[in-house]
Amino acid sequence: AYFCFLMTALGVTAGAHRLWSHRSYKAKLPLRIFLAAANSMAFQNDIYEWSRDHRVHHKYSETDADPHNARRGFFFSHIGWLFVRKHPDVIEKGRKLDFTDLLDDPVVRFQRKYYKSSVVLMCFVIPTFVPWYLWGESLWNAYFLASILRYTISLNVTWLVNSAAHMYGNRPYDKYINPRQNTLVTLGAIGEGFHNYHHTFPFDYSASELGLKFNPTTWFIDFMFWLGLVTDRKQAPKEMIQARKERTGDGSA
Repeated sequence: AYFCFLMTALGVTAGAHRLWSHRSYKAKLPLRIFLAAANSMAFQNDIYEWSRDHRVHHKYSETDADPHNARRGFFFSHIGWLFVRKHPDVIEKGRKLDFTDLLDDPVVRFQRKYYKSSVVLMCFVIPTFVPWYLWGESLWNAYFLASILRYTISLNVTWLVNSAAHMYGNRPYDKYINPRQNTLVTLGAIGEGFHNYHHTFPFDYSASELGLKFNPTTWFIDFMFWLGLVTDRKQAPKEMIQARKERTGDGSA
């Protein structure tokens, strides 16, 4: 269950988020295939839809054009936005952005075309079948732990980035925006809780300042770089980070 959770998380953090939404690094075909499969295990909409909504979120953060506008409250930004129709501004302003680069990737097109089938296989069948077949776990336990419980936890951990990390924490890089540095979200979302940094420098592949920070997604990308599967990692220069802290930060770091 924990292995599936980590794979699920990487499909979102290293895949849909840092690779496809922000283009913060380049990944070769084998890694893109793995991340697409992991993203199907996450079952949070296909890569194209996830990345499209996330780009709109960054462009129009904390406005009516933001799909999960945190100014509408914790519940809305956490899960409520999925229960209602999108605000007209989300659709109208989202149409002004260019997403052609996403569909230029054959991996994204393939996953989008076979998304429902891939979700059934990756999110439900494999996590249930593997424990049952390989070490004799009951189908009941395998299904409800490695599949359903893992899926439920991974959803809520991801949603906390939209809710808690936009409301609770410090803002050492830009005190004029809502996103915050949130340690608990960082632990749960394997490195995605350095949210004030991420919204200040969204192009940075690490989504945080490097060093002794807890960021397993960055470690994964760096390992893939070492294997030769990742190239062109984008980073904010230290001088730029320091200058931004001094100009707009809240003085907390």
